[in-house]
Amino acid sequence: MRFLRIGCLLLDDGQSVMLGKLESLFGFRNNVMDLKRIRIIQGGMGIHMSSWKLAKAVSLKGQLGVVSGTAIDTVVARKLQLGDLDGNIRRALDHCPLKGVAQRVKERFFVEGGKDPAAPFKDLGSWSLPMSRGRIELMIAANFVEVYLAREGHDGPIGINFLEKIQLPALPSLFGAMLAGVHVVLMGAGVPAAIPEVLDLLSQGKEASLVIGVESTSPSDAAAVARLDPSEYADGELPQLSRPHFIGIVSSDTIARSLEKRAPGGVAGYVIEHHTAGGHNAPPRRDRTAQDEGMSSYGIKDNPDFEKIRRIGKPFWLGGGYANPEGLARALAEGATGIQVGTPFAYSDESEMNPDLKSEVIRQVLAGTVSVETSFDASPTGYPFKLVRPEGNHLVTDAVEPRHRVCDMGYLRTAYRKEDGSLGWRCGAEPVASYVAKGGKEEDTRNKVCLCNGLMAVVGLGQVRKGVVELPVLTSGDELVNIGRYLKDGKSRYSASDVIDYILA
Repeated sequence: MRFLRIGCLLLDDGQSVMLGKLESLFGFRNNVMDLKRIRIIQGGMGIHMSSWKLAKAVSLKGQLGVVSGTAIDTVVARKLQLGDLDGNIRRALDHCPLKGVAQRVKERFFVEGGKDPAAPFKDLGSWSLPMSRGRIELMIAANFVEVYLAREGHDGPIGINFLEKIQLPALPSLFGAMLAGVHVVLMGAGVPAAIPEVLDLLSQGKEASLVIGVESTSPSDAAAVARLDPSEYADGELPQLSRPHFIGIVSSDTIARSLEKRAPGGVAGYVIEHHTAGGHNAPPRRDRTAQDEGMSSYGIKDNPDFEKIRRIGKPFWLGGGYANPEGLARALAEGATGIQVGTPFAYSDESEMNPDLKSEVIRQVLAGTVSVETSFDASPTGYPFKLVRPEGNHLVTDAVEPRHRVCDMGYLRTAYRKEDGSLGWRCGAEPVASYVAKGGKEEDTRNKVCLCNGLMAVVGLGQVRKGVVELPVLTSGDELVNIGRYLKDGKSRYSASDVIDYILA
């Protein structure tokens, strides 16, 4: 049985429209929300750019605040090693229903007063199968912490964003976020068709599994499977969990329709992300040619077919270049529920970007000396990746001599089958000799950038090596050059609230 309740929403053009508030059985038991009321989804920018502080600020304005789940275990572990000076992480852990898990995480990582600034952070090691219990517990706890803090003290909607490409942490990450009552799970960078069923199982306290992609020359190779039984991590009876809504982040109607077929009834809506958005983009739908060199390889085929998207019959939001009143109006005119906004929030006061880096980029935006380019080589994932190019700036890694290759985080590694049938792991950004020794091709290492370490440095948590801190790798969407519109009265900074007020004006 479904109950229909009529609500009223004031749009930006002053028109009052009637909206049905659907309390869907597949959505929530306790966390009921109406996705069709959400005009702005704040992009879940990793690593930790979209922190709980940013997500809370957006949610308090009535929009969907989203935390990034990417590498959040490393983020929480490093912040504990820095002394958790504001006490937020430890306070959240004290509310975690898995008391034993929370306590072990604190004992393992918390350093009273913080570590020596010249000392490196603890090496967590790279993910692998089978996953260690300690790493799984850290991931559960970290995702709980981030969502708990984002939700603390209010009833606004909170989502969490993951990359389908990063598969191994998915199960404990989802479980931890659900323990904190996350309302929405968003996932892109692939076709996350298995995730709706995972959410179903975890919400029922049942074991969930996820097939891990493995590079292999033999189609007969047995699949690698990650599993998580929630009861193994509970001190007693598991708390009742609500199943969050699932929103797929896709680049085209083709991928959206594929998700509909492979996960019928499990997808609540879609973010249609254009290649002008920051971070990873979908590959172009045509091959690059010699004539394309130095030019964008995206064309008309890469524009979404809104008519086909509308036919799916699910709410959708448009991302990439819509962060203004006119952009929102265009999205609504295409039948969208609203828009996804990332880059403007990345440079707001509430984001976790290093303040010095944030200020310098804003200064250069106003001076017209910063640019954004799509790199088809930088990311080890093989996906195109947006890179910010400040002029003459020493704060970003590609402005200095190339980084000495070290792969010690491993979130973007790919599994492959060794000759003996066991699993191995490799990344195009690791030392070249190591990658080739693992059966990889040397050409797949060219111009590859360690995004794990580089993005961690953007939020002030870069690893220390021989007293030297990793330099950032900065990503933003094409919208970066327009963030000056959010500045008021000659100020050089702005808030998340300023962004929302401008768009909804």
